[in-house]
Amino acid sequence: MELKKLEVTAFADLLASDAPAPGGGSTAALEGALGAALTAMVCGLTVGKAKYAASQELAASVREKCAALQVRFLDVMDRDTEAFNAVAAAFALPKGTEEEKAARSKAIQAALRGCIDTPMEMMELAAETLELTESLLGRFNDSAASDLGVAALSLRSAIQGAWLNVRINISSIKDQDLAERSRERGEALLAKALPAADRIYNAVLEMM
Repeated sequence: MELKKLEVTAFADLLASDAPAPGGGSTAALEGALGAALTAMVCGLTVGKAKYAASQELAASVREKCAALQVRFLDVMDRDTEAFNAVAAAFALPKGTEEEKAARSKAIQAALRGCIDTPMEMMELAAETLELTESLLGRFNDSAASDLGVAALSLRSAIQGAWLNVRINISSIKDQDLAERSRERGEALLAKALPAADRIYNAVLEMM
């Protein structure tokens, strides 16, 4: 099943079910896709407007990049659920003998790496999209100010939601070097992205 091809109601119903996946990780990716889409929309409402003639090149460039980021978010949304399913499958492996226990443990650890990689990718995508969104401040169609604010909020939710998924999985990983690298990378991304989200949101509030 490709989550990105589900209708909104079907996705929400699946999310509300007792199935463990999709869950918070895929939802974080969807939030990122919506944030990227909103930023692209704001650009679309700026391109071609004489009032914003000085912003045409920037808006067109950001629109193109955000459209590509939207696609990448939706791709990682599906891969995040696949990564979770791989962990679930590893935990279901037999553990009756010492050999089986060793193979099961190895498979779990390998699968957990995938559950760190996908939300970390979401964080990187969200940070990149927030940087693009912030570049529009003072240079976009101000009638779409609230849309840009919601884009920032969606992207903040995406990066923080993805971070929670990184954290919960590194708590189970035995490779402490990987765990530490993941913590450092995630914290660096948050330190860059969250202030940007706040600046966008506050700038939008000041416009109203």
